[in-house]
Amino acid sequence: MQEIIEKCDEVSAVLKSLSHPVRLKVLCRVLEGETSVSDLTDFCGIAQSAMSQFLIRMRSEGLLVSRKEGTHVYYGIADARTKKLLKAIKEIYCR
Repeated sequence: MQEIIEKCDEVSAVLKSLSHPVRLKVLCRVLEGETSVSDLTDFCGIAQSAMSQFLIRMRSEGLLVSRKEGTHVYYGIADARTKKLLKAIKEIYCR
């Protein structure tokens, strides 16, 4: 029980990040593999400037990691626990 109490703030922060539809779409898309900013922008149907703000926030929250290849930036999921959580959500809601 003590472990649950100690992790509540961390879990709450992750769930808060997942609560926005665009952030959830980004994570679901990146769950399939590393994805470029332009692909994420097209997938979510938002402006690139808006996507950049989402990605900056998600990186600062520790949800995403990025790598640069030439002029392109690719994003992936930063934490294996986040991957597990997203897979469970997908299994429950997308079957």
